[in-house]
Amino acid sequence: MATIKDVAKRAGVAVSTASYALNNIKKVSPATVKKVQDAARELNYQKNGFASDLKRTKTNTIALILKDLSGPYYSELIKGVQEVTMTNGFDLIACSSIGGSQSTAVKFLKEKRVDGAIILAHNITDEIIHESAREGFPIVVLDRNLDNDHIIQVEVDNTQGGYIATEHLIQNGHQEIAYISGPYDSHDNEMRYNGFQQALKDHELRFQTRWKISGDFTREGGYRATKMLIAQGNLPTAAFYANDEMALGGIQAFRENRISVPEDISVIGFDDIQLSEYVSPSLTTIKQPKYEAGALAVHLIFQQLSLEKVERYYKLPTELVERKSVRTRSLDKETERPIN
Repeated sequence: MATIKDVAKRAGVAVSTASYALNNIKKVSPATVKKVQDAARELNYQKNGFASDLKRTKTNTIALILKDLSGPYYSELIKGVQEVTMTNGFDLIACSSIGGSQSTAVKFLKEKRVDGAIILAHNITDEIIHESAREGFPIVVLDRNLDNDHIIQVEVDNTQGGYIATEHLIQNGHQEIAYISGPYDSHDNEMRYNGFQQALKDHELRFQTRWKISGDFTREGGYRATKMLIAQGNLPTAAFYANDEMALGGIQAFRENRISVPEDISVIGFDDIQLSEYVSPSLTTIKQPKYEAGALAVHLIFQQLSLEKVERYYKLPTELVERKSVRTRSLDKETERPIN
């Protein structure tokens, strides 16, 4: 295994200079930093955050790296990870990836300060994860596609969920359906949108691009997107929100504009967060196995730490939860068009 002395020699600098460069201490020029980082990459050098404790080979800690630690979606995921971690006698560190490549979360990865990591944070780049992945340090990524022998993928079948949601609206007589999107760089959102489009295609329905509006997976974003949808006029008869948080914001915007759900417009969400059952009207949505995804991810880490062979890819199904936010519209028998 390469040492910092090897890196310094390859870069043609002093060991102290190499240390400054690798620890982002601003005592060396950007050109020198690049030279040292290139040398470290060529030698596959990995810092060890516990190098001062030479006798310690394990931390008995798993890291759960999330873009956001708040919100109802993450609470169920964290619970699944935490219960399996504790059962195995390990500690759990849940940390935010705010700050991206400069975040504490990235230090856990690069410096091996934990025994394994679960990542659901799209602001941590593929490159950083690839650089951190190595034998003996299991990494599980959620809802992300990465081709690496040392990375395990656990994915919810978002395409299936998007298809089920859209088909449910179509089967209830809706032919004009808006899609309130999550962030465009989100893998989850892309897959849900693919399912949405495929369902429209299979039922020979046309989608209007003006009805695809970004709501960024937040309640406030869903509220703003819905206000934009309303402002355009000629509302569709239904709206598929790519997550429940946005759907709740959308229902609020409709209510403020005296547009009734589901009498004037039907609404379906995605996630089945706890609040979706108690909002008025209760939200029809797609349930995804949040707890199960977290529990499976950390279970796979423990299997790898025990040197057991695991598959590199796992996909979990979704299911429709019918409540009160979708109205059935009758079809005209001659034209097969919905009757208001």
